[in-house]
Amino acid sequence: MARPKVGYVIFDMDGAPGHLLSFSLPDVELRPAGLLIDTESVYTKVTNEILAPYGAEMTWDIKAGLMGKLERDAAAHLLSFFPDIPLTIDSYLSQRTARQDTYWPTVQPLPGVRKLVSHLHAHGIPIAVATASQKRNVLLKTAHLQDIFGLFGDRIVCADDVRGKTTGKPDPYIFLYTARQKLGRRVGEGEGDGVMEEEREERAKGLVFEDAIAGFEAGKRAGMSAIWVPDTNLLNVEYSGAHTPDQILKSIEVFRPEEWGLPPYPENDASAN
Repeated sequence: MARPKVGYVIFDMDGAPGHLLSFSLPDVELRPAGLLIDTESVYTKVTNEILAPYGAEMTWDIKAGLMGKLERDAAAHLLSFFPDIPLTIDSYLSQRTARQDTYWPTVQPLPGVRKLVSHLHAHGIPIAVATASQKRNVLLKTAHLQDIFGLFGDRIVCADDVRGKTTGKPDPYIFLYTARQKLGRRVGEGEGDGVMEEEREERAKGLVFEDAIAGFEAGKRAGMSAIWVPDTNLLNVEYSGAHTPDQILKSIEVFRPEEWGLPPYPENDASAN
C-alpha cells in the first residue's frame, strides 16, 4: 500500500496522564509501555500504590481514558471512578509526584528508539516531541538520556507550552502547534473548512508516532499520518471513534522508514536500539 512521503516526524513521549473497535496485531508480544521511554509502568505502579489502601485499582479500561490528557484532567477522570475515596485532585497529584520523582531518573528508552531518532537526525529529517507531560517531569525523565533527547534540541513541546489553549489530546492543537512553532511548517490552526488547501498539504507531510488512543486520534485530526505503537493491553480496549491509525506496530523497533519515503536504515546496521 502506497503511503505519503513524510516531510517531518512528531513523537509523543510516553503517554502521560477509550470507545468499540477491534484492533488486531498478529503475533504480538508483551512490551514495556510508553512510546520513546518506558514510563507507563511507573504511572500504573505509583497510582495503584496510592489507591491500594482504599481497596481500589486502576484497570487498563480506566488508564486508556487518561492517556494523552493534561495532568489535572487525567486526575479528575481517574478519581471519578472512585467517588467514595477521600482523595482530592491536589492530594492525589501531590502523592503521585513525590513517588514518581524517585523513578524518573532510571527510566530507559524502548527498543528501536535510539536507532530511529539518531537515523532521522543524521539524515536531516525535522523531528520534534509533543507530550502532555509537564516540563519538570520531561527534564527528570530525559536528563540521563541526552544522547537521544539532545537530538531534538528545543523542539520538545510540553503541557506547559500549550496550557490554556487545549484540553489535551485528542484535540489536535499540540501537534499543529509543534509543527508550526517548532518545525516552521505552515500548517495553520484548527480543523474543518477553515483550513486552507496549502495548509492541508503541509499537514499531510507529517508523521505522528503515538502509544495512546487519544494520541493517534489527535494526529489524524491534525491531518497527519499516525502510527500507533500501543501497549498490548490497549488492543482490547473498546473504541468507537471516527479515526483509525495508518499503521499499528508492536514496537518502534520494527518500523521501516522506507515505507514512508524516508531514508532506509543502512544494510547490516548493528547500531544500538
